[in-house]
Amino acid sequence: MSAISAERTPAPTRTTSTLELKGVSRWYGNVVAVNDVSMALGPGVTGLLGPNGAGKTTLLHMMAGFLSPSRGTVTLDGSPTWRNPEVYRRLGLVSEREAVHTFLTAYEFVLASAKLHRLPDPEEAARRAIALVELEGAQSRRIGTYSKGMRQRARVAAALVHDPQVLLLDEPFNGMDPRQRLHMMDLLHRLGAAGRTILFSSHILEEVEQVSGTVQVMVAGRLAASGDFRTIRRLMTNRPHVFAIRSTDDRALAVALMAEPSVTGVELGRTELTVRAGDYGSFTRALPKVALAQGIRVRQLVPEDESLESVFSYLVEA
Repeated sequence: MSAISAERTPAPTRTTSTLELKGVSRWYGNVVAVNDVSMALGPGVTGLLGPNGAGKTTLLHMMAGFLSPSRGTVTLDGSPTWRNPEVYRRLGLVSEREAVHTFLTAYEFVLASAKLHRLPDPEEAARRAIALVELEGAQSRRIGTYSKGMRQRARVAAALVHDPQVLLLDEPFNGMDPRQRLHMMDLLHRLGAAGRTILFSSHILEEVEQVSGTVQVMVAGRLAASGDFRTIRRLMTNRPHVFAIRSTDDRALAVALMAEPSVTGVELGRTELTVRAGDYGSFTRALPKVALAQGIRVRQLVPEDESLESVFSYLVEA
C-alpha cells in the first residue's frame, strides 16, 4: 500500500466525546434484541464482536439515535441520542444496509451529505473526505458502477465529511478486497489516534484483532465480555474443544489419547472417536505424535464446536 500523504491524515480533534449506555434493552414484542447492556466508549477504536443475530446492529442504531431504548439510556456527552438531532454534528454512522443512490457519483453523494450538515465549504469538505478513503480517481464515476468495497468507502466518506468526533460502523469491511481492507484498517487506527471515538462491529475475530485492542463481545443480545482483546482471545483459545476423529484404529487411539494432559474426555462411537480437549493448540500438536507412535493413520479430524455461536456462547458461561 502506498504511503499516505500528510493531507490525507486526519487532524487531531480539539475535543473528545464519550458515548455511554446504561442498562440498555430493546425488544420487539416478545423478542429481546438487546438485553441490559452497559458500556462507556471514549477516544480510540473499539470492536463490537459477535455472531450474526447477536444484536450488534440494533445496539448501533440505538447509539446513533435511530432507535429508542425500550429500557435504559444512551447518551453522547451526557445528552440522549434519541430524538436529539444535535448529536449528528458530532456523530457519523455507516450502517450495514446500503442506502446509496446509484445514479450519483461518489463526489455528488458525499457533497450532498456535506450540504445536509450545512458545512461552510461543502465542496472542500467533500474533496477532503473522498481523499481520506482514497476515491479521488473514481469520484466522478456513478456509484452504480462501483464494486461493493468501493461503495463502502464512499459511504465512509459521507459519514466523515463533517469531521465527527464519534464514528459508528456496522460491518465496514464487507466486500472490500485485501488492499481496501488494509487501507480502511489504517484509517480507523489514525482516526482513533487523533482522538476520535470509533466503534465498528464485526463477526470476524481477525478483523477486530487487527484494528482494535479493546473489544465488546455480544451474544444473544447480551454483553458477554468486555475489555482487552488479548485477554478475551485467551479465553476463547483456552476454552474446552470437541473433536470428531476417524482413524484406522479408533479404539487404540482412544486408549493412547487418554494419557495426554490436554485431553479431558474420550468417547468411542460406532463410526468415530469423540475427544474433548482443554487446550486446542496442545491437543492438535499432540495428536500426530500419538498416532505416529501407535502406527495409526488419522483419516479425519473435525472440530465439532467451532461455530461462532459456540465460541461466543462459551464467554457467557466463563
